[in-house]
Amino acid sequence: MSAPFRTAAGGRVDRGTDLAFTFDGRSYTGHPGDTLASALLAAGRHAVATSVKLGRPRGIAAAWAEDPCGLVQVEEPFPEPMLLATTVELYDGLVASGLPGQGRLAQVPDSARYDAVHHHVDVLVVGAGPAGLVAALTAARAGARVALVDEQAEAGGALLGTDDELDGAPALEWVAAAVAELAASPEVLHLQRTTAFGLYDDGFVLALERRTDHLGGAAPRHLSRQRVWRLRAGSVVVATGAHERPVVFTDNDRPGTMLAGAARTFLHRYGVRAGSEAVVFTTDDSAYAAAVDLADAGTRVAAVVDARPAAPDHWRAECERRGIPVRTGSAVTRTDGTDRVTAAHVAPLSGGRLGAVEPVACDLLLVSGGWNPAVHLYSQARGRLRFDDTLGAFLPAEQLDGVTVAGAAAGVLDLAGCLAEGQRAGAAALATPPSPAVALPTVAPAPEPMAPLTLWRVPDASGEDGRTQFVDLQRDATVADVARAVGAGLRSMEHVKRYTTIGTAHDQGKTSGVLTSGITAELLGVAVQDTGTTTFRPPYTPVAFAALAGRDRGRLFDPERVTPVHDWHVAEGAVFEDVGQWKRPRYYPRPGEDMEAAVLRECAAVRGGVGILDGSTLGKIDVSGPDAAVLLDRLYTNLMSSLKVGSVRYGVMCGVDGMVVDDGTVLRLAEDRFLVLTTTGGAAKVLDWMEEWLQTEWPDLRVRLTSVTEQWATFPVVGPRSRDVVGAVFPGVDVGAEAFPFMTWRDTTLGGVPVRLARISFSGELAYEVYVDGWHARAVWERLVEAGRAHGITPYGTETMHVLRAEKGYPIIGQDTDGTVTPHDLGMAWAVSKKKKDFVGKRSFARAENQNPMRKQLVGLLPLDRDTVLPEGSQVVEFAAGGQLPPPPVPMLGHVTSSYRSAELGRPFALALVKGGRERIGQTVHVPVGGALVPVEVTGSVLVDPEGARRDG
Repeated sequence: MSAPFRTAAGGRVDRGTDLAFTFDGRSYTGHPGDTLASALLAAGRHAVATSVKLGRPRGIAAAWAEDPCGLVQVEEPFPEPMLLATTVELYDGLVASGLPGQGRLAQVPDSARYDAVHHHVDVLVVGAGPAGLVAALTAARAGARVALVDEQAEAGGALLGTDDELDGAPALEWVAAAVAELAASPEVLHLQRTTAFGLYDDGFVLALERRTDHLGGAAPRHLSRQRVWRLRAGSVVVATGAHERPVVFTDNDRPGTMLAGAARTFLHRYGVRAGSEAVVFTTDDSAYAAAVDLADAGTRVAAVVDARPAAPDHWRAECERRGIPVRTGSAVTRTDGTDRVTAAHVAPLSGGRLGAVEPVACDLLLVSGGWNPAVHLYSQARGRLRFDDTLGAFLPAEQLDGVTVAGAAAGVLDLAGCLAEGQRAGAAALATPPSPAVALPTVAPAPEPMAPLTLWRVPDASGEDGRTQFVDLQRDATVADVARAVGAGLRSMEHVKRYTTIGTAHDQGKTSGVLTSGITAELLGVAVQDTGTTTFRPPYTPVAFAALAGRDRGRLFDPERVTPVHDWHVAEGAVFEDVGQWKRPRYYPRPGEDMEAAVLRECAAVRGGVGILDGSTLGKIDVSGPDAAVLLDRLYTNLMSSLKVGSVRYGVMCGVDGMVVDDGTVLRLAEDRFLVLTTTGGAAKVLDWMEEWLQTEWPDLRVRLTSVTEQWATFPVVGPRSRDVVGAVFPGVDVGAEAFPFMTWRDTTLGGVPVRLARISFSGELAYEVYVDGWHARAVWERLVEAGRAHGITPYGTETMHVLRAEKGYPIIGQDTDGTVTPHDLGMAWAVSKKKKDFVGKRSFARAENQNPMRKQLVGLLPLDRDTVLPEGSQVVEFAAGGQLPPPPVPMLGHVTSSYRSAELGRPFALALVKGGRERIGQTVHVPVGGALVPVEVTGSVLVDPEGARRDG
């Protein structure tokens, strides 16, 4: 498509190279140096999106990140939602479409798109406009380590969108010389396309760099890579410029309505006239430059509408020379048009009253209501703001240690003043001021400015009470919404923001935030200083979560831990589940089996023959030292100091509130050494808990704690034939019941490799746990499997393990407990020592509530239909008359904690925490499932082999 609004010459685009792109399914061309917005405007397209709530057409309203309207979805080369057309640099093959405020993420992540770098400097300058460049030069010439970051593609700041001169030549020539000098300094890091989005304590700044897709000899195609810079600076210079502010009037959201400074930027930087016939509505001098420049470029300027009583003499004369009518004491009251402005309605404005309205035809309406210094980073550093009545804007109100604000960000809007501000800020950021100071370029004398008029909104003459006077164009928030918030009694700007959602979109209120403060103050009849602003929080512009994560994602963020036998499990077709950070085999399906069938088969094999489990993920903590037994006595509810060397004891660990936090077995290896086994997910937590008590409460104890979880692999060999398998592999060990009783351990070797065997069972079956170092684990596992083939040995996973332990009523901490369960509630009063004077949590057992017989207790549930598997988490309720639940709130007895189908029982069963559960054994209660009430019998928690006869074979 042609570009009828591209000027014949000028701009900073490469007119000799064409770039093809697609937007909303239509083909266009642009040039290197264009943004997506400038290329669309060159083609005459203003409307690019629709608003999020009302679906109204929205167009390009600004030239950079302050644009509240032009959201697009990029499809190629990499899907990226919620980008501004004004900040998307054009490249060949770009495919994009307009958005109504929400987009779509890529289906396939690309972690290589993101990375992060740390960098330390003496002085960090944010903003490469005139003030920032002088500040960086000042610091660099003094020998400081300097970083200069700027969000634009090239340095120059506001100078990129003007025809200003420095030293009698185009200002951008001075910019180029300054950039060259900085590039020649080895102590300067200069980053363009890099947005400083967060300023934190102690000079820490986060910045996001947009980078090319490849680095090398070939020309880069597009900016699909992102890098987070973590910058630490001794001093920060904030030279971030200012955002032009609109004025609110009726139907001010129509495409073709644009900030005046943005139209000037599109003209001088991109060689694009934003329209063919324009009206300029202003409250300050700056918009006149846009009117004059556009008129010189061939746009017919139908009128300059100045809300002030008089126009500045210099600019009135410039307009008269070009035949541009100037209407003072007037305002634009509304617009006409649908997909684009077709007319601006102009009326005299005096004392808040409008005169007769006259429509003025136009396809471009430029607005300037003054300038808001970009004080975001300063405010993030907890800097206070004050409202300047002369400028009509909020300015920094105090000096901050290590932070200096310069140029337009400090409210200095003239070029000469910005250069001087940069010199001052650069010197202030140094420990020793430079000598001599950096010589500033000369600036041609500027006409004496006329004081701006602070005008937040034009009275609504449409009779709609501000319902189409848009304050935040992205959120479709209007003057009526602000009035409604104030009418509801809200006075804080933070409350008004949340009530109206103003300032919560991608632009974070860059054009709407101060407007809202002004309109709120006007409605309340108070000074704007009293309303203040909302809090400026990072990020300054949207940052993808993926960029913040960088390459710390997936395995690099949360490492996947695997056991030494992991590859064997993979080869056997295991289906894995995540337990903590571990990959554990959940079940081993055979062809045609789903999980239920595989688990039933594995359970039957273990109960009837022999199975083998990779239990290497169990937490293992080596506790050694003369006072090791003392420490364990204080942390476990039962006595560990009486445990004999060579023996094993089950233990429960409670918090100070007496609630169970973990359980496991403890092996006494020597008089001064124990091996503590914990749950897989609780290993790190238990070690931290033990260290906390040891280091903060009992530092006198002579104990060392060492995690050995990954050093020892653990293989439970379980079932009636387990003795045959273990005896065959370790012939030097008498594995008989009398020689090797339950809850004892023995050391042996296998081919010269030390191995420890322990008689521990988490299934209720005859079982041996085999411990071996990780280096030899795979070989020992394969020897056990080979020896078990004659007995039909079956590898089983965590799901089968859960079923087996649940059939025996063995709880899993965190599944059958929820932080409100004591050992007594689990039926483990036997594990709470009555001999010990004290241990962590003991005093809590004496609380009246802990003695309440109606506390939730662990019991078994058997569905009477012998078929329904109760969903875990289901509520348990009393009998309901007529089979119907009573009206809400329905009284709950408890909930299902574990639920499985049992091969041994030939039916489903469950464990549950039920109020007064042990007193209800034999009763029938109900569980709502899928809209029906399933009757269940309450039983004891041990459903298989309650006598424990199978444990010794």
